[in-house]
Amino acid sequence: MPKVFIALNNHKRIDEFLAKELQISKNQVLNLIKEGLVFCQKRGVKKGGLALKEGDEITLLTPQITPKPLKKGLDLEIEVIFEDEDLLVLNKPPNLVVHKAPSVKEPTLVDWLEFKNYELSNLGLKERYGIVHRLDKDTSGGIVIAKNNFTHVHLSEQLKTKMMGRYYIALLSTPLKEEKMSVECYLTRNPNNRLKMIALKADKKEKSRYSKSAFISLLTSQNNLNLIGAKLFTGRTHQIRAHLEYLNRHIIGDNLYGLNQALFKEEIRIMLHAYLIEFKHPRSEQKLHFKVPLLKDMLEYLKKVFDKENLDEVLDEEKILHAFIAK
Repeated sequence: MPKVFIALNNHKRIDEFLAKELQISKNQVLNLIKEGLVFCQKRGVKKGGLALKEGDEITLLTPQITPKPLKKGLDLEIEVIFEDEDLLVLNKPPNLVVHKAPSVKEPTLVDWLEFKNYELSNLGLKERYGIVHRLDKDTSGGIVIAKNNFTHVHLSEQLKTKMMGRYYIALLSTPLKEEKMSVECYLTRNPNNRLKMIALKADKKEKSRYSKSAFISLLTSQNNLNLIGAKLFTGRTHQIRAHLEYLNRHIIGDNLYGLNQALFKEEIRIMLHAYLIEFKHPRSEQKLHFKVPLLKDMLEYLKKVFDKENLDEVLDEEKILHAFIAK
């Protein structure tokens, strides 16, 4: 029996519409189109990019569609901070890898985006479709996703020219030595632990890469835990964590660079969150600024450490930005 669907005004392309209705991938929809099984207003559809109008009747001549399986771990609630036709800004939860790699077996953020049928840029490897910049697996917070290649190219250029601002919040086990500090060095793999990066004062190794971060102290607790802001000028693997280790400082919950979890009464994830992000919209060139709320687990932990009124005051985005500008 043919299946008949009526398009709503919020559906732009027939491949997106059918992928959502049938819970299959857009590639599967394209295969149906190639087989001559998809009709719009009783005319055969030739392209997946066919624009639909409100009220269009779509007919599918197929006996059976196999639903796209839900991979274990993809039933996630990820907050969408902003979305338009060109890009997404998401609040990535911790313990989620951004994209596939040879050593990664669990579902990734890219898997989730594809499962949700988001249109993604397709520059580079398929495993990295849509990804303009990364966050470490254990880090939560703001990440920008490109929906098309135009957006991907323009946002990548802003990263390269340091026009994209990225600011983090972290909780340290020991206060910074000074209210404002910066690290400018080269990062490479630690020869004694390939999972870690290590800071070098000079470019002594072929695979080392230049990196720069700035840090400001925001609030210190009675037991000397230090809430800080961090600004990235470059975006290297584990940059903030490796730079803090270079300063002999460590983030609470960081098992790799910091203190062992066995020292804490409760298991704590790394207290590092991508809090603010700003860039020019690739199409409109409007300056966009987003505050990405702290996730519940991190916020609740900080409330145990600091007075709520003081915490709210130092987390004001304007004050954080001004502090870095004043530096």
